[in-house]
Amino acid sequence: MYVLDEPSIGLHPRDTERLIKVLKSLRDLGNTVIVVEHDEEIMRAADQIIDIGPGAGTLGGRVVFQGTHEFLEADSESLTAKYLTGKATIPVPEKRRTWSQSIEIKGASENNLKNIDVRFPLNTLTVVTGVSGSGKTSLVKRVLYPALKKIHGGYGEQSGVFDKLGGDYNKVQAIEMIDQNPIGKSSRSNPVTYVKAYDEIRALYADQALSKSRGYKPAQFSFNVDGGRCEICEGEGEVVIEMQFMADVHLTCEACNGKRFKSETLEVMYREKNIADILDLTVEDAIHFFSGAEKGGSFERKIIHKLQPLADVGLGYVHLGQSSSTLSGGEAQRIKLASFIGLGSHAVPTLFIFDEPTTGLHFHDISKLLIAFNALIAQGHSLIVIEHNTEVIKCADWIIDLGPDGGDEGGEILFEGTPEDLLKCKKSYTAKYLKGKVAAKTRV
Repeated sequence: MYVLDEPSIGLHPRDTERLIKVLKSLRDLGNTVIVVEHDEEIMRAADQIIDIGPGAGTLGGRVVFQGTHEFLEADSESLTAKYLTGKATIPVPEKRRTWSQSIEIKGASENNLKNIDVRFPLNTLTVVTGVSGSGKTSLVKRVLYPALKKIHGGYGEQSGVFDKLGGDYNKVQAIEMIDQNPIGKSSRSNPVTYVKAYDEIRALYADQALSKSRGYKPAQFSFNVDGGRCEICEGEGEVVIEMQFMADVHLTCEACNGKRFKSETLEVMYREKNIADILDLTVEDAIHFFSGAEKGGSFERKIIHKLQPLADVGLGYVHLGQSSSTLSGGEAQRIKLASFIGLGSHAVPTLFIFDEPTTGLHFHDISKLLIAFNALIAQGHSLIVIEHNTEVIKCADWIIDLGPDGGDEGGEILFEGTPEDLLKCKKSYTAKYLKGKVAAKTRV
């Protein structure tokens, strides 16, 4: 029995097609192959589908469907079925954003790049695509990002090989790489602290009558500093027993029973919930809880305002106090995205770079992600996305397609333009898999 967890991560549809052939050959040799996957083509190639849902978090956890494609198409509860049958779709934008300003990289020859000149439009959604190994990471993460980071006073890796940076780079006041690295180095870091909502929650608890009578400040409800936290586990909720020759053992703290706080801190209640109860809520449940206050004050409004972006990017199922170490790379990436959306108009014009943001995402989540992308652009920002997913590619304003193949046979610019015009590029593998997603543009 072979069990594969999202084997399509980082693969262009051309390479996914090859992967499917390998999986089928394993099956045909008499093996059992189980794949955890969101990729459309792998789902369509499966002999049997087990669909878990119907939603995520507290809304999921049930087997919604098990069977063949023939019966899946008739299932009314499955979100997966709706997207595979076309009953639900991610719509192609009615029109592409036009642009007049861009950042130019001239003579890029890092790794396999063939001395190429590239323009990256501003105030648009630009997707850099191409088969695996075609040079996307070399161009964006090794050349463009370090070059711009130095201009804006940041420190990063040494820039890859290129001749000149030109264009309107002065129109961008900041650059952010939204990668899949963890959101914090400490195990105490979590979604609610990253988006700054915990500041408002602590202030709310410090404002309760019992807190005022005891002289509690917001720091009393922090698990990062001495005071209100459990000092046995130092706010971790668990203790780690180091083993000399084996993996460390994690045990629930006996002093606080995993609650993280001292008993006197937990005596402060807001609408019959203490601070530990709040941290155990999911984002969706927390928004509903704070919205239900009879006389919602400024604390509640601020909390909802800072939590809403997490729900908007499809993370409504994540628990507020969930340790960053338990979050997937894709979840960490979307939490970072939510934190910037929450800044709204206060953020300076920024160029955001995303590397494979659809990793681990279902069709329904990708739809929410694209809405979040559009929200950032509406706030005056620019987006560059390294991506293979055709649902994202078809929604781009501008596509930069590298290839024609990987390694030494890649590193060339095959195409720059709109998704409709990409369909005419005969050398592009991306164009082949984009057919059926968008209609080719006809010239009058």
